[in-house]
Amino acid sequence: MKPFYHHPWHTVSTGPNPPELVNGIVEIPTGSKAKYELDKDSGLLKLDRVLFSAVYYPANYGFIPQTYGDDNDPLDILILSQIKIVPLCIVEAKVIGVMRMMDNNEGDDKIIAVAANDMSVNHYNDISELPPHFIKELKSFFEDYKKLENKTVIVEEFENREVAMDIIQRSIVHYKEKFGE
Repeated sequence: MKPFYHHPWHTVSTGPNPPELVNGIVEIPTGSKAKYELDKDSGLLKLDRVLFSAVYYPANYGFIPQTYGDDNDPLDILILSQIKIVPLCIVEAKVIGVMRMMDNNEGDDKIIAVAANDMSVNHYNDISELPPHFIKELKSFFEDYKKLENKTVIVEEFENREVAMDIIQRSIVHYKEKFGE
C-alpha cells in the first residue's frame, strides 16, 4: 500500500482570501545562499544549487499553492518579514505587488507580499510604500544571481497590488485547467 502524504503544491489551499491574502510556502529563507526548490514528484525540498554569485536571498522566497505560472511551476512569492522563515512553513501573506521578470526568455513573475502576522511589515499595503532602496536590492539580486551561470535574467518592472492580484487570479485558473478542481 502506498503511504499517504500531503503535497504542498496540491493539498495546501491557495489562502484565506485570494488573491489579496494568500498562503505562501517558503522554500528559501531570507539570507540563504542555497537555492532550494520543491520536488514536484515527492513534495519534498531539494537543493537545486548553491548560488554561484556572492549574493543572498533578500526575502523569504517560495510559492503560492494551487497556482500555475507561465514557467509551468507554481507562482513564485517573496514574503517580507523581520525573520528568516523556515522552509516548508505556510505563511499567510498579504499581496502588495509584483516584480515582472524574464528568465531565459520565459515569464517568471515574482509576487511580493508581507507576512500578515508580522507587525513590522503588515502595515504595507502596496509596493509603492516600500523603501526605494529595498526595491533596488530586489532588482539587483535577481539580475545578478545567475550571471556566473551564464544565464540571463531581466527584471522588467515592479507593479502594484492590483496587477499582482490579476496575475494570481489567472494562475489559479491555469492551475484548475491543468490539474482540475
